[in-house]
Amino acid sequence: MKSIAQSRPWSPSRSAFAGFRFPAEVIVVAVRWYLRYGVSYRDVEELFAERGIDVDHVTV
Repeated sequence: MKSIAQSRPWSPSRSAFAGFRFPAEVIVVAVRWYLRYGVSYRDVEELFAERGIDVDHVTV
């Protein structure tokens, strides 16, 4: 008898960020800044604006 794991075809795992508006790199940087430096959502919004990324503080 085959086990279930052996009978399934291999497929790549989905990204944890699949379906989000921004790339995973942008999301990770926003979370890193927010948690590491204790900045507000509005501060994160300003930091992204300085780098040319239009994001609202509510999105963060």
